[in-house]
Amino acid sequence: MSNTRTDGRVNNEARPLEITTDYTMYAEGSVLISSGNTKIICTASVENKVPDWLLDKDKKARHGWLTAEYGMLPRSTGSRRKRETAKIDGRTQEIQRLIGRSLRSVVDLDALGNHTIWIDCDVIQADGGTRTASITGGFVALILALRKISQEGRIKEFPVKEYLAAISVGIVNQQSMLDLKYDEDKNAEVDMNVVMLDCGEFVEVQGTAEGKTYSRKQLNSMLDLAEQGIHSHIAAQKEILGNTLSG
Repeated sequence: MSNTRTDGRVNNEARPLEITTDYTMYAEGSVLISSGNTKIICTASVENKVPDWLLDKDKKARHGWLTAEYGMLPRSTGSRRKRETAKIDGRTQEIQRLIGRSLRSVVDLDALGNHTIWIDCDVIQADGGTRTASITGGFVALILALRKISQEGRIKEFPVKEYLAAISVGIVNQQSMLDLKYDEDKNAEVDMNVVMLDCGEFVEVQGTAEGKTYSRKQLNSMLDLAEQGIHSHIAAQKEILGNTLSG
């Protein structure tokens, strides 16, 4: 059953997705991703070094590294948020780790060599689904950065072989819904974030019951919706990047 939602979508419909590349002039890769009213600037910056803990006893890099940072600008929400400075709250840390884990899952860190890639995701307007949009947009920024350093001869083998994207799903008023916006997310009985490869394999599934449990049938319904939405997002990524990730 597909009811009409407050923005006119049906339950199995994702929000319009727009990805604008080369959004900033300095980063090796950058995009503005818009998922409905959620808007995030994702940049990929390349450093010619790795963290000290990745060096062996001879100070040689064991492999490259990728990490992520995430933040919400003070007026990205309905009321002003205090800018995070010295101390990062637990929610932000958890989202940063999710973005980093997700993107590392498709990167051959050995092929990355003596490089660290920083994925920065700055939310300029939030209407739900910021972490999943950060992953989807961060992937595009990552590929743009890797193409740049590959063309410059800084890496010998392109380190990503598989497309990746993410989307939220949930249960609202006992109905499975795809790509929750804020008013749906805050009232959801179940909130789930799904990260998946183009081949259909899962990278991460985060599903939480908010006061009510959910059945295996409902779980399957949400995963089916997520797979549909992620394939739609990957199709949008391919329109920008092409079918061959190395360019």
